[in-house]
Amino acid sequence: MDFKTSNEETKTGIYLLQEGNEEPFNIRLHLAKDILTIQEQDVICVSGEPFYSSERTVTIRRQTIGGFGLSIKGGAEHKIPVVISKISKEQKAELSGLLFIGDGILQVQVLRNAGEEVTLTVSFLKKTPAFLKLPLCEDCTCVPSDQSSGTSSPLCDSGLHLNYHPNNTDTLSCSSWPTSPGLRWEKRWVDLRLIPLLHSRLSQHVPGSDVCRKNAFQIIAVDGVCSGVIQCATAEDCLDWLQAIARNISSLTKHNVKKINRNFPVNQQIIYMGWVDEKEQDSIQGRMYSPKFLALRGSSLFKFSAPPVTTWDWTRAEKSFTVYEIMCKVLKDNDLVDKRKHCFSVQTETGEDMFFSVELECELLIWEKAFQMATFLEVERIQCKTYACIMESHLMGITIDFGMGFVCFDAASKAVLWRYKFSQLKGSSDDGKSKIKFLFQNQDSKAIEAKELEFSNLFAVLHCIHAFFAAKVACLDPMFVESHGTATSTGIPSLTSISCNSQTSKLKYAT
Repeated sequence: MDFKTSNEETKTGIYLLQEGNEEPFNIRLHLAKDILTIQEQDVICVSGEPFYSSERTVTIRRQTIGGFGLSIKGGAEHKIPVVISKISKEQKAELSGLLFIGDGILQVQVLRNAGEEVTLTVSFLKKTPAFLKLPLCEDCTCVPSDQSSGTSSPLCDSGLHLNYHPNNTDTLSCSSWPTSPGLRWEKRWVDLRLIPLLHSRLSQHVPGSDVCRKNAFQIIAVDGVCSGVIQCATAEDCLDWLQAIARNISSLTKHNVKKINRNFPVNQQIIYMGWVDEKEQDSIQGRMYSPKFLALRGSSLFKFSAPPVTTWDWTRAEKSFTVYEIMCKVLKDNDLVDKRKHCFSVQTETGEDMFFSVELECELLIWEKAFQMATFLEVERIQCKTYACIMESHLMGITIDFGMGFVCFDAASKAVLWRYKFSQLKGSSDDGKSKIKFLFQNQDSKAIEAKELEFSNLFAVLHCIHAFFAAKVACLDPMFVESHGTATSTGIPSLTSISCNSQTSKLKYAT
């Protein structure tokens, strides 16, 4: 059951929550712009001073033609508590103001004439509604169940669920009421857990595995507080909640990044921050994935175990990589390494492959576009990159220049030996260790000229060449040029808006 307001950033619904191996119970979720509130039902005293903080005692008399006006479920033979499952309208149980659906009956004392009057000691069991299968309703007044199961409880034997006769006017006796007429109890939704959304982490998967829960998710706050597993009725409802929460997290992150970027120079601006799950190279105790926090800032990709908060935190990243010397690839279905979807790989400057996954397709698209933007901005800033190499046993240098293309020169004399435009590169191959063979087309004769160079950092060079080519291609995309122009005019790198909706546009190209 879901209740939406006109504001897309707010959302409310009633679902099931499971914590560990305990029975799931009904909770109400309320999503606001910056916080997710999880509420549970409880019976509280709303006026006056109660004699008991959690227990209530009430004495009710059987009506002559009706009954006590309540039904129960449960019992020892069912391995669940005896719980009030139905309260009839305008009968003695309801009129007492002290009994509610979901109350567990702790003690029964039968008084007078074999059950004409009973005294019940009750306490509201917060985790009862789920196994009673009570109807889910948004307001605090639960609709009585029209089904009840008889048990061997003295309550059932005493006929507590007999029908009510409207002409009966027997008096009501409530022994737990104080002399003050102001005592009043109500069943209400009360806060169980508050999850701040900034830098919080969504997960549909069983922790550390590639197993995706069915129609369920959890959210973990930056301080480690976990919502527990929230179970939705349908896959569509679950996806709707995931997208709404992800949308709010993204909005908060963008706002936070704007504030942080005021303290950084233009070439050190943050473009992306967010949680991913990294596939472990060697599974430890069966753990296949670990949560990591990635950030694209300036020329670097940072990998953290927790979001950076202070300037000092940026110096304590687990690893950092130069964006134009690494390669990012979004994995297609036939490239996936396990059951996880929405995955991408990052090949480092040493040739090491790292695999990451995100929860939603929109998050994958945001990451892909952010990496593309970070690479483009850094290539545009540095304009050229030079690497040492060996050609025909001589020490050389090769410069990859954004405007000129490839320039090879003698390391000692700095004399230029040859140069080619990017458009003249017709092919290349490498041995996976140190050597690259370039095939350039002579601009005049149209003949193919092969140049074989040897590098000590093969993958860094390959990725750099790829980054410069991708930046060239990006300049030809009108949508990219427009978004880049907006970013340049504001002085803050920004991405074309990609929202976490069920339908998202595909990128035209990938770096």
